[in-house]
Amino acid sequence: MSSYRKFAYVYDELMEDMPYPDWIRFARTAWEKHGMPHTVAELGCGTGSITIPLVNSGFEVTGIDLSADMLSVARAKMDGTPQGNRLQREESIRWVQQDMTAWELPEPVDSVISFCDCINYLVEESDVISMFARTYEGLKPGGTFLFDVHHPNTMKRYDEEQPFVLDERSVSYIWTCDLDEERCEIEHHLRIFVRDEQGGDQYRRFEEIHVQRAYDPEWMKAELVKAGFRDIKIYADFEWTEADEYAQRLFYVAIK
Repeated sequence: MSSYRKFAYVYDELMEDMPYPDWIRFARTAWEKHGMPHTVAELGCGTGSITIPLVNSGFEVTGIDLSADMLSVARAKMDGTPQGNRLQREESIRWVQQDMTAWELPEPVDSVISFCDCINYLVEESDVISMFARTYEGLKPGGTFLFDVHHPNTMKRYDEEQPFVLDERSVSYIWTCDLDEERCEIEHHLRIFVRDEQGGDQYRRFEEIHVQRAYDPEWMKAELVKAGFRDIKIYADFEWTEADEYAQRLFYVAIK
């Protein structure tokens, strides 16, 4: 995976305004409704910004990601917490490099989560179907599958509202998009400028291309049913309200 190599080491700085507490709050509310888990697997855990707070709250979490660089940053962040070394020794947290379409753990878990539109990075229908099937197999009976994705209309808004620019002292970027309307697939082109750690006004430039695809919400719901899930609900934008065409981010709750 070429994406998230150099990007992994500036990811947290660029994403510091992401609503991680809202994702955690959504998960906790879902668990209060459907059963509080003990073991959790997070698909696309990235640098651990959701994983680590969950572990610190008492859950046993396995963070799964395809990027070795993102997992390296996550481990370092965990080590930097006061209880990090102890929790890792006690195996309250594990970091696993796997493809979410074929992930596998030694034992099934109580809940699987995947937030921050990670599933939009699966750009073939067959990959989504494989991930749903694998997740169903990886859950205990009655377990919950919680995830969010961009609504197809969100991809269109990205295309309409580009370019996006960040201009900070230590890091800046220029972000443009190319949309394939027929597939509802978008290429994000990022030109990132990172200030040299030695100081001064020297910047390192690197480029990243990230491809995401949005799927029809009813198609995704139907594929969850085919995988074996039940009681599937689709909510909008961190709220427990039924999603409609105006939603930007769709939240799915499915039960095994």
